[in-house]
Amino acid sequence: MITISSILYSVIAIGSAWLPTISTVLVARFFLGTMHPTSLQTGFILAMEVTEPKRRTAVGIVQFLSWAIATILWGAWAYLIRDWRWLQLAVSLPCLLFVISLWIIDESPRWLIVAGRHEEAIRVLERAAYWNKAELPPRDKLLTLMKDIHNRLRASDKNEETPTLSKRMKMMSQSATILLRTPKLRIITLVMNIDYFVVAMVYFGLNLSSGSFRVDPFLYMVIAGIVEVPSNTVTIPVVEKYGRKVPMMLFYFITGVSLLLQPLIPEDYNWLSITVVMIGKLSISVAFQIVFLYASELFPTEVRTRGAGSAMMSSRAGAMVSPYLMSSLGSLYPWTIPVVFGLAAIIASLAPLPLKDTLDAVLPDTIADLESNNTNFD
Repeated sequence: MITISSILYSVIAIGSAWLPTISTVLVARFFLGTMHPTSLQTGFILAMEVTEPKRRTAVGIVQFLSWAIATILWGAWAYLIRDWRWLQLAVSLPCLLFVISLWIIDESPRWLIVAGRHEEAIRVLERAAYWNKAELPPRDKLLTLMKDIHNRLRASDKNEETPTLSKRMKMMSQSATILLRTPKLRIITLVMNIDYFVVAMVYFGLNLSSGSFRVDPFLYMVIAGIVEVPSNTVTIPVVEKYGRKVPMMLFYFITGVSLLLQPLIPEDYNWLSITVVMIGKLSISVAFQIVFLYASELFPTEVRTRGAGSAMMSSRAGAMVSPYLMSSLGSLYPWTIPVVFGLAAIIASLAPLPLKDTLDAVLPDTIADLESNNTNFD
């Protein structure tokens, strides 16, 4: 998925600089919007599945540092390059660097084990052991462990015989609703969809709202990127010490409070208004990183990509709603934008209450593993 989406994204992004009409640009944007979360979410999950528990926090959060740096560069590039075609080309060419890295990326050994491709999983682990100068358990012991995981997954499927047409239809229906099939998985799915929707709606809303705060859009974009840099560094020790759940709820809450305070600030104090909004921007950026990390650890390997993908789809819906809220409400009642965003952030801060933390927890491999223990729920 990473390979397909990255190559298609690079080709479409670079080719967009030469598209002749606005209609073709919008079509290209649609496909870019399809490929971007596919590459982003799948790549994040892959990184989490190949990282040992004590390093997952740092690896999961530091990945977003490049996002903050790119946001800063966007403001600078857009200021220097005013022709949109050259700007599109300038920001798309770096995609080619990532395509080169595809040659050294292995498949997730966790996914290979769950899929029953044990020999491939061992080869990936052997390469990792060689690079890290580590020693693996004996090959026969590894195979036994892998077969045990795979057999537990198969044991959860009662229909071993060749399914009839009606059973195939039932299986397709169950596959489409698998994230809602069991109680714990259902709660995780609901909470993550709520928090992803809100975090994207608020994050992208604040990124695009320079006009609402009467500031230079290029400078606003640079500042918005700068305030994200601490969230990609200071967040790591905070999350390593206090876990995922409490910091995520806290930063959602700080976002909500700061945005709710913004309409109360007099217009003469524009600097204070921007400061309060940037506090909200910093907080929602931290929440964005933690919710990515939290979701990748909550969903079991069997449905991790599907679960995180459904949550990512909710985030795209939130990002899509955001500019319409600003254009419809902001033009008539500008104060309603921070109020709506603030209230949404408060709701998102309360949503994870049923969940437990996943700090240093062993990632569940199957839905049966998730339902058979109490590691993910209060």
